[in-house]
This record gives sequence, structure tokens and C-alpha cells, in this order.
Amino acid sequence: MARSLGTWTLALDGSASAEKSLIGGKAWSLARMRELGLQVPPAFVVTTRACTEYLRQGAEPAELAAELAAGIAWLEAQTGRRFGGGSQPLLVSVRSGAAISMPGMMDTVLNLGIDDATEAALAAECGDPAFAKDTHRRFLELYATIVLRGTAPELDRAATPAQWREQIATAAGAMIPATAVEQLQAAVRAVFESWNSRRAKRYRQHNNIPDDIGTAVTVQAMVFGNLDAHSGTGVLFTRNPLDGSPAPYGEYLPRAQGEDVVSGKFTPKPLDEMNKTVPDALAGLLAAARVLEAEHGDVQDIEFTVQQSKLWLLQSRAAKRAAPAALRIAVDLVDEKRIDIATALTRVTGEQLAALMNPRLADSDNGGKPPLASGEAACPGVGIGVVVTDSDEAERRAAAGEDVVLARPTTSPEDLHGMIAAKAIITEQGGSTSHAAVVSRSLGRPCVVGCGENALSQLKGRIVTVCGKEGRVHEGALPVIKPDESSDPRLAQFMQWKRAADEQEERKGTP
Repeated sequence: MARSLGTWTLALDGSASAEKSLIGGKAWSLARMRELGLQVPPAFVVTTRACTEYLRQGAEPAELAAELAAGIAWLEAQTGRRFGGGSQPLLVSVRSGAAISMPGMMDTVLNLGIDDATEAALAAECGDPAFAKDTHRRFLELYATIVLRGTAPELDRAATPAQWREQIATAAGAMIPATAVEQLQAAVRAVFESWNSRRAKRYRQHNNIPDDIGTAVTVQAMVFGNLDAHSGTGVLFTRNPLDGSPAPYGEYLPRAQGEDVVSGKFTPKPLDEMNKTVPDALAGLLAAARVLEAEHGDVQDIEFTVQQSKLWLLQSRAAKRAAPAALRIAVDLVDEKRIDIATALTRVTGEQLAALMNPRLADSDNGGKPPLASGEAACPGVGIGVVVTDSDEAERRAAAGEDVVLARPTTSPEDLHGMIAAKAIITEQGGSTSHAAVVSRSLGRPCVVGCGENALSQLKGRIVTVCGKEGRVHEGALPVIKPDESSDPRLAQFMQWKRAADEQEERKGTP
């Protein structure tokens, strides 16, 4: 699975096993996919031990710089490309990856290694100067935000990279390092530091994740979904994460990179759209999805990129799922003889069981009255409260005992505290695999995304009822009813298993 490059780093070459606690979930999934013969860009990983050492000392271990160089040399040998120069430049992504999944909570830098010279080389190699310039701009914007911790200015696409760097230096109060090696070292430090960001701490607190396990950092050769019309990026769930139905579910954004999907600033297309431009990549993706679900015995959340019709897999992890999906998937996998009852009982949390018994709308159509807003259903459930458009305000008012609904243009990791405080979440932009959708399912918050421009101005200050199942936002506090366990055969079956297991445990504890 991995080969040591030193004390703190491992090459993900499939040569030896490595614990998820050491290399993190992202690197572990890359190594396992490689072992399964799936297409994965080469990568090496900086271990969680290096992170905890950095956070303890306030500086990276002395050997780490040399080990990063060794890792880059290994990537160069694997790809035939050169980092920081050459006619075929190597660009890399630098991504966080804790042993326990924390989707959207920590930092990622893409396209690292590009400068004016490598932009020109990339343009010459691909025959597309616009692609190379777009890739350069993307790197500068992410680096300014993640590593320099500044507010990245809106970069004028017609400007030159030198002008972009000047804009960033003025806005962030710091310069982007001149060499790719220095950029890489600073990016790794930034990912380490994101472990202790406000949002990451709040997520760990909410999900009872230990503070001392740290994050690994995966450094991976870039593949480019923004290259041409036969390139793109997306996310596939092997089953529907909203209701658990056993069919692939996901989205694809042509000529884009992964951050475009997650940010919610663009609305992706259904996966079937891939048949129009990259049918072989879609067929390969669906085949890989079947392999990965069978391998892990659970529904998978798969990130992928297509570059010039070739499929590359970037991650596979157990999918965050809404309560109805958790129930159906657990029961269905038992019926399919993929897992046993004891395992199924661990797949639905107490919080999800409680959510299944939460009130539902007495009349989902609200007597035929048109909703105030509608969009894509991203997490089922009903949430009632006053609409606020600022996460700090949502947290403050919720702490004072008020029920609030958080509405944002899109959400980012900086909105986590407001999302936790809210009864429901609404966004103007984004699809069902955006940050808002994924985190809402993780938190069990009803969510409607993609409600369109001006939704915030129309909703702010109103008391609304959000129906995450139908993708609607209704005016006022609508009547609700409490569901009956007997009305859902899967819930009745699951509760029968749970009661039997609880009785068995009680008998074990009886002298």
C-alpha cells in the first residue's frame, strides 16, 4: 500500500500496508484503489504523526523538507514530468485527510507548481493558452486564501499573472513564495494548521472526534478537469444519499475542477450528461463504483476527474447520508447479504433514529399555495424558523433560544457554526454535491440548494418552513405530524433488530 520515504512521509505505491490512523482516510483510499487496479494519479502522503509533531512544536520536523523533495522526485519518476519547470511541468494538489472523515472542514490547494514559465510550457504542451492561464489563476486564488490566509481579491481574467500577484500581495499583505518548493512547504504547513481552525474544532466537537489525532497531507499529481470539452469533474454516490435507493447518484461539471463543484458557485449536470461527451469515462466510473461498494460493504462517495476522456479517481469514502438513507441502506445491505445485522445496527446513529421520528409536514403541498422559494432537495426533513443570512447571527440567535434557518448564497467551511445552529439551510446556488448539501447531510439538517438569485433578499427576516424532501421553502410555520414507526416497514424491521440486540445485551449483564 505504501513505501517509506523517511520518518514522516510515504509513497502510495502499493508495496506495504499502512494504517488509516497514520496516513489518513484520503491517502488510504487512494492506496486501496490503486491495489484494486483502478486509475489513480500517483501520490505521496505526509503522515498524521508529522502534523501532531508540527502542532506540538510550532514548526515542521527538521527532516520534512528533504522528505518532501524525495516525494516530489518519486512523483516525477512516476509521471515523467518535472516539478517547477521543464517542457512537461508537474503540478500537484495538496489536500488534508484525517483518519476520520471531516468533509469540507480543512484545506486544499490545487495546481501548485505553476508560475509564468510553467504556464507557458503547459500552454505549449496542450496547445491551449487559455487553459494554462485559467489554471494559473485558480492556483493564485486558492493559495492566497488557504496559505496566505488573506481574502483573495476577484482577479480580473484579462489581467496578467504579474498583476494578479500584485493584487494578492496588496490584499493579503504577503507575497506568494517564488519557488514551487517553497510553495509546497508552506502549503503543507497551512494544511497542518487548518486542523486547529475554528470550523475544524467545531466539527470535531459536534461529532465527538478526538482533537489529538491530527491530519495527514496528501500530495498528488494533478489531473485537469478544466482542460477541454472532454474533461470535467464530479462526485458519484453508489446509492442515493437522500433516500437510500439503490441507484448511482451524483453530478458532473464539464471543464471544471473539484473546487467548482464543492463551492456551490456552479450548478453541475446530472451524471447521465457524461454520455454525451465522455461515455467511456461514465462506463468506467459506474464499474469502479460497483467494485468499491463491494469492497467496503457500504455506500461510497467517490470524487473523480475526467481529463481528455480518461477517468481518474481521487477519493472513495463512506458517504455521509441523510437519516432515511441510512435506514434504507442498512436494511437493504442486510437483505442483499452484504453485511450482518450487527453491522447494520452500527450504520444508523441514535441521532438519525431520532430524526426519523421527527415531525413531517401534514400537507407537503401546503394546500396548493406556491412556495416562497424552491430548489434542489439536498437533505430531507422539516425545519421551521426565522431566516437569517449570517452564520454568526444564526449562532447568536440560536444560543438565545430562537429557531433560525440559515440562508446563504453558498456555504463554505467558515459557515459551519451557523449550519450547526440552524434548524434548516437554504442556498441560492449549488447542487446536491455542494458543500452545503454534503455538510447538511452530515449534520442531519434539512437543506434546499440552488434556490436562485434574490432568494436571500426575499426570505430574510421571514418565518419559514423548509421541506428538505420536496426542495421547497414555505411561508410561515406549517402544521406537522409525528410519523408512526409501523408506517415504515424498514424502520419497523430495524427497530425489531435493535430491541433484540438490546435485550441480548441486558441478558449478558444479568448475573
